[in-house]
Amino acid sequence: MQIRPFRHEDEAAVVALWERCALTRPWNHPQRDIARKLAEDPSLFLVGEIEGRVMASAMAGYDGHRGWLHYLAVAPEHQGRGLGRRMLAAVENALLARGCPKLMLMVRHEHPQLVDYYRGLGYDTGEFVTLGKRLIADD
Repeated sequence: MQIRPFRHEDEAAVVALWERCALTRPWNHPQRDIARKLAEDPSLFLVGEIEGRVMASAMAGYDGHRGWLHYLAVAPEHQGRGLGRRMLAAVENALLARGCPKLMLMVRHEHPQLVDYYRGLGYDTGEFVTLGKRLIADD
């Protein structure tokens, strides 16, 4: 798998990947999430491709205090081969190069197997609650 920055022509493939991996939600329009990321810092939006086809993605952000990981996805037929670990390592390395001391991510309650996956990669739950507030409705 080759890991590279997202390109505009990847959009349809990335959205289809997110849908196959059950990462999209009706209240978050993936095309708008992509546009927002590209307007903010496109260098932290990575895709993994095999034979020219997008098979993985990772979108990250860094606010100077913490990094955040979003949309880490690997096509179902390629899961279990270490591609997610490679995408995560690419994000970690990009954030380390910026001096980022800590990377955070959120896992939905309906995916408890992912909590175990991330724990196996050195991530752990903390003594905090993540809260959110929608500032712009995507509908």
